[in-house]
Amino acid sequence: MFSRYKKQNPRPPKNGGSPNLQAVVGGKTDAAAITPPPAPDATDAPRVKRREVTEKVTARAAPLDKERKRKERLSEIKAELHKEILDNLNLAALEQASEKELRQEITEIASEFLEDKSVVLNRDERVALNQELYDEVTGLGPLEALLKDDGVNDILVNGPQQIFVERAGKLELTDITFKDERHLMRIIDKIVSAVGRRVDESNPHVDARLADGSRFNAMVPPIAVDGSLVSIRKFKKDKLGIDELVNFGAFSEEMAAYLQAAVACRLNIIVSGGTGSGKTTTLNALSSFIDNSERILTIEDTAELQLQQTHVGRMESRPANVEGKGAVSQRDCLKNALRMRPDRIIVGETRGEEVIDMLQAMNTGHDGSMTTIHANSARDGVSRLENMVAMAGIEMPLKAVRSQIASAVHLIVQASRLQDGSRRMVSITEITGMEGEVISMQEVFRYERLGLETDGTIVGRFNATGVRSHFSDRFRQWGYDLPATIFEPII
Repeated sequence: MFSRYKKQNPRPPKNGGSPNLQAVVGGKTDAAAITPPPAPDATDAPRVKRREVTEKVTARAAPLDKERKRKERLSEIKAELHKEILDNLNLAALEQASEKELRQEITEIASEFLEDKSVVLNRDERVALNQELYDEVTGLGPLEALLKDDGVNDILVNGPQQIFVERAGKLELTDITFKDERHLMRIIDKIVSAVGRRVDESNPHVDARLADGSRFNAMVPPIAVDGSLVSIRKFKKDKLGIDELVNFGAFSEEMAAYLQAAVACRLNIIVSGGTGSGKTTTLNALSSFIDNSERILTIEDTAELQLQQTHVGRMESRPANVEGKGAVSQRDCLKNALRMRPDRIIVGETRGEEVIDMLQAMNTGHDGSMTTIHANSARDGVSRLENMVAMAGIEMPLKAVRSQIASAVHLIVQASRLQDGSRRMVSITEITGMEGEVISMQEVFRYERLGLETDGTIVGRFNATGVRSHFSDRFRQWGYDLPATIFEPII
């Protein structure tokens, strides 16, 4: 048994020589020793195959493991270099330095640091590193590249290691990360301090806006359990007008003609919809129909509206300071706006007790006012208005509240984000008055869903309901004689 094992698996020579040469003793050769060993038994074949597979996997994984270690080392170097940059640059003097001077200074500091650490980078890596350092000092660090990407609509940060973006209505995970929670908090502090706000453990949530007007919201630990939560709704550089929205398929030309008449004839309009449905974009587009000679006052929690008229006064609410004083609510702004001789008042979003002042303004000579609310349909929007009036703490009978709404609001435009990510104006509904204790409403236009494409795209069309507008006489008096054909449904 032992000799059989030795024959199949000869012991390797101690001096590394050939087994056959080691078998020569006293000038004689052992014939058995120079006989080549037989092929492995069939039972050894799986073991040999597994060994070959293991060797191939190991050989393939070696470069990947090396690259992973290199990236980890590079990440550590970047963290040290970021600290080195902040320690060596005079941040107070950055405002006076030109972009060229600042970039040159950052490049020199980075080159010296990499040389001291004996880190070798190729040209592309050096350019990317210098740009990252520049963004860290002057911009918002890792978020800067996403803010410059025109294809990104929303940036959603779930802790330092997870950043999502929305493109064309769909969410996707990026490979961009922060170094740690402290790095993320430094960027958040940089944003909120620029607009005079604060966020910390005692005040763990904040609304603000970026320098370009993008909406910013943050929630920090301990409320945010797995790291700070940040949401950025990017500000559109290209202002979307009615024509662009029609071309994008947000609504039809007939609906655009109707809305132009409604705005020009000073109907009070509420844009209703869910989060991200395009309410603010729709409100901006509708405001383009306002005559340039009118005085418009806008009131918002975070200034986002982009009105094109000459005579626009913008107001923004303010939270309380560290001592809990100095807060200025939307209701305070709205009350003051009534004393500023406005032709129209536009409230960015009505979500609380300011609704009662908004309804009173619409009922007392400020026709043509507009606002947005969160609701899933026109009927739900009316219910939301009733609930917000109750939140104001004013004891009014329900019938009186509904009567106030019916006389103040003329039109509810419903926006929606569909399952394929597209945004559509799914309904235009008129409020025609009261029937007993119920607010009477009629839908003039709607979006009809017809089916789905294989890629998940929704197929649909905009259609009239066949109901003649309740405000047709008013349109005619103001010089907008809309043809009856726009109210005829497509069969």
